[in-house]
Amino acid sequence: MEVSQKGRPGHRKPPTSKPVPLTPNPRPCLAQPLPPKQESALKVLGTDGLFLFSSLDTDQDMYISPEEFKPIAEKLTGSVPAAGYEEEELHRDPSEETLTIEARFQPLLTETMTKSKDGFLGVSRLALSGLRNWTTAASPTAVFAARHFRPFLPPPGQELGQPWWIIPGELSVFTGYLSNNRFYPPPPKDKEVIIHRLLSMFHPRPFVKTRFAPQGTVACLTAISDSYYTVMFRIHAEFQLSEPPDFPFWFSPGQFTGHIILSKDATHIRDFRLFVPNHRSLNVDMEWLYGASETSNMEVDIGYIPQMELEARGPSVPSVILDEDGDMIDSHLPSGEPLQFVFEEIKWQQELSWEEAARRLEVAMYPFKKVNYLPFTEAFDRAKAENKLVHSILLWGALDDQSCSGRTLRETVLESPPILTLLNESFISTWSLVKELEDLQIQQENPLHRQLAGLHLEKYSFPVEMMICLPNGTVVHHINANYFLDITSMKPEDVEKNVFSFSSTFEDPSTATYMQFLREGLRRGLPLLQP
Repeated sequence: MEVSQKGRPGHRKPPTSKPVPLTPNPRPCLAQPLPPKQESALKVLGTDGLFLFSSLDTDQDMYISPEEFKPIAEKLTGSVPAAGYEEEELHRDPSEETLTIEARFQPLLTETMTKSKDGFLGVSRLALSGLRNWTTAASPTAVFAARHFRPFLPPPGQELGQPWWIIPGELSVFTGYLSNNRFYPPPPKDKEVIIHRLLSMFHPRPFVKTRFAPQGTVACLTAISDSYYTVMFRIHAEFQLSEPPDFPFWFSPGQFTGHIILSKDATHIRDFRLFVPNHRSLNVDMEWLYGASETSNMEVDIGYIPQMELEARGPSVPSVILDEDGDMIDSHLPSGEPLQFVFEEIKWQQELSWEEAARRLEVAMYPFKKVNYLPFTEAFDRAKAENKLVHSILLWGALDDQSCSGRTLRETVLESPPILTLLNESFISTWSLVKELEDLQIQQENPLHRQLAGLHLEKYSFPVEMMICLPNGTVVHHINANYFLDITSMKPEDVEKNVFSFSSTFEDPSTATYMQFLREGLRRGLPLLQP
């Protein structure tokens, strides 16, 4: 979650042992009077009571319908509904093939959270109870019909490598964010149903659309044969781990990615895998309210989950086996061993590499990735080879996943066409996690890499530092994200002209200021490059 002092999205304060006041959504600074019905409810229920009421009142009509009260009734009575909406939508026909999927889950390592460094001082155990109690997958295995995966089929005429949206996002930097004050996900519809059911294998409360942009599920064809497709996908979803009367706790993996190999009529699934990438040192964003109001303070942290994965046990197989005359036969041999199915080899006519497909999905989610952001040490090697300056972003959380550290930066200036053009023409770009550079700094194998990391960390201030560097790592210019946001929220006449000035070329002050930052970096750095 990010806010600035001006009520606009910004960068959050560093984690401390004391709660840090943050506003979940951009709002004006002046308090707005409550509507009459909410004012009356506040007098009767109190702040805590109105908070709980509002979290259940999903249509905000100030009435709790039987459907809205159902989750609480089930929790109070201990009853289990006869069938959830996903079971109703995903019924299986005995004549079709089924796919068994296994869930593999290792819980988040709480020692990787920043707040663990001071023993979670100031954080109540109740706040983290949903996280600490989530130690296993909700459903270790589940059986689906092959037909259920039809939403992964590409639209007619879809070309290899061309992304399309399975679940389109509905938010942008202009539309704002969805409420944090929710406990239960809305019923999934249409193509959302299979995504919801899959993610429910991890936890019973998945939200297939995140509170923040970019939302949704995007896919890309990576291989085509006469009868089969391979589809790679990327999902931005999150989980709400608490139940009333505790406050909501949001668990947002950086992304889910994976692939599916399915027949063109979706009657057979050859392979399926979905997982949270774990190659970086931090891969989950966490946010939780600790006050009884949508405008209450919110705690934030980042951590690492080693494994969160779904994988097919094997190809889909017929539920009922028929002989040549159409009569049902036993699925086991006389010895008791199950029948073994032999599947034809798939001969692909067109293929796209996993790396290229991942890049295209990434650009679909994040247009700022039209600039190639190289790994940290590789960027400086490339800059040396091409005799260019390095545009480097150092931050607490990831820039290209659902971590909120770089949310405002990537949704505004880094997507701006003038900025994209200048970065591609004049810089080698990279971004890094602070944790990764701290680890790099203590490694003994490569003194040059230790030096590069050290030069960056010397200039870093929480939460995000943007830098312009020489190929040897020397920082010639830098600006902190919080200062950048303060500058762009000021009137042009209030900005010191010797620090930053607004250009009449760009209407957006953020773009103008970042352009000025890059140009100043070029002015300082270009004369220092080796001829």
